[in-house]
Order: sequence, then C-alpha cells, then structure tokens
Amino acid sequence: MDVLPYRYVTPSGEAVSFDFRLHPETGSAVRVQQLLDRLTDTLDSEIGVLGDTCNGDVLQALAMALAVRTEMIPANPEMTQDLARDVVERALRSLDGARHQQTGPVGHA
Repeated sequence: MDVLPYRYVTPSGEAVSFDFRLHPETGSAVRVQQLLDRLTDTLDSEIGVLGDTCNGDVLQALAMALAVRTEMIPANPEMTQDLARDVVERALRSLDGARHQQTGPVGHA
C-alpha cells in the first residue's frame, strides 16, 4: 500500500507528522502533497486574516468543499460519493499514527 509521509508545522510551531495511506488509484503522490501544502497554507493564511475561527467551522467548510468537488466529477454519483468516503476514511485512519513535536518558540523579535 502506498503511503505519503507528510509533515505539517502549525502556526504555533508544533510539527505533526503523518503517514497517509493513499487510495490505490492515486494518480500522483507528488501532486497530492503539493495540493495538501497549498490547502494548509491557504487555510492558515485565511484564518489569520479572518481572526477567531472555530475548529468545527473549519472542518465543516472542508467537508462542504469536498462535497462540492465530489459533485463536480462527471461520473456516477454513487461511485464518486463512495470514493470521497473512502479517501476521507483512509486519511482519518492515518491519524492513529500521527506524531507531534514542538519545533521551538514561535514569534517575532
């Protein structure tokens, strides 16, 4: 099974490492990583601009974005919804092995 190792450093300086299990039909692990980098960077930036944002609101917006992208796929809706569920379940199962590390103080001099 293909795995995508991924390390994310939060705005507060915590590093979280994952081994995401990729779907068997993944076209490009490199492209998946590039998109994930862009998505997390954009979320951090937008939350910084918007200010106080609940984690539940972020998760709900991401779930809705997944639903929108799923509906945009020109294929059998049952198939695309099953695919969306599968990739989400794979990602969530990868959380069991997530590793947290503090990278040091964060701030500006």
